[in-house]
Amino acid sequence: ESPRATAERQLMAARLKRCVVRRRDGPEQHGVAASCLRELRDKACGVLAIDKAREPITLVLAEDGTIVDDEDYFLCLPSNTKFVALAKDEKWSSKSLDSGTSWLSESVDEVDSGAEKWKRLARQLKDDLSNIILMSEEDLQVLIDVPRSDLAEELAQSETKIQVLQDTLQQVLDRREEERQSRQLLELYLEALKNEDSILSKVAEPQAAPRKEMDVVDTGTSSTDTSATTALSNQVLAALKEKPAPELCLDSQDLELVLKEDAAALASALGWDKQKAGALQEACDQELSKRLRQVQTLHSLRSTSKGKQTLPWGDWPSAKRRK
Repeated sequence: ESPRATAERQLMAARLKRCVVRRRDGPEQHGVAASCLRELRDKACGVLAIDKAREPITLVLAEDGTIVDDEDYFLCLPSNTKFVALAKDEKWSSKSLDSGTSWLSESVDEVDSGAEKWKRLARQLKDDLSNIILMSEEDLQVLIDVPRSDLAEELAQSETKIQVLQDTLQQVLDRREEERQSRQLLELYLEALKNEDSILSKVAEPQAAPRKEMDVVDTGTSSTDTSATTALSNQVLAALKEKPAPELCLDSQDLELVLKEDAAALASALGWDKQKAGALQEACDQELSKRLRQVQTLHSLRSTSKGKQTLPWGDWPSAKRRK
């Protein structure tokens, strides 16, 4: 085999993503490698023997039924992600699981014990370090708090490299906090300008007769009207209502769920007006796009770094500060 052919074969292998596919009710799992969503669909139809009359199929994440139809999102998923292939008119449902499909019952909304949660997060990093970018602030803090020796054993790395990893996690957490504080300062500044303009306009007005009490305007967003049904968990809704710049503390999967919500339903669930809910969704969209761009940049750097399959652990910079 010529050097050129060898290089092309290695490049093709580097572009392939390992995936696991199965039918909704079938017991068999099949491992396939694909470079894009279209290739994964084609291979899934082949290995699962899906009839042509029942195509096109829909690919959903096995853990929660999220439909995967965006190429960029597919590229950001870790290796060995599990998919369920749904033929035409089929729907994903966790209620149809049996003992042979118990691996589908894992849900991101389930409450993990402390040990199970950090190990699950560690496995995500072991598959792809760029998953750091997609994690929530809570997940980052969980990994930071894990004893260095335990994390080193789980990831099969030296404690020195684990220290570098935890410093990097702290840096990401610090940057999100700094961004949140900057946004709060900007909002306070804009609010102060608005109040100053209001005061100046009132001073400039001629003396007027005593005003009648203003009628209460019904905005249609009563605090008691928060019974709208959404796909968001109570924990996510609480973060959206209570956290400043909530898009910074959520993981990317929760951000995507917020974006999929109808603006009116989201506004009703949060007790906000539709304009405020729309602004929140726009902020979530910008944050998710930024994270995906960062992941894509890392993947591009990886694919051009002399055929390396994983990000070099030692290349992550040490944090300058720790909380």
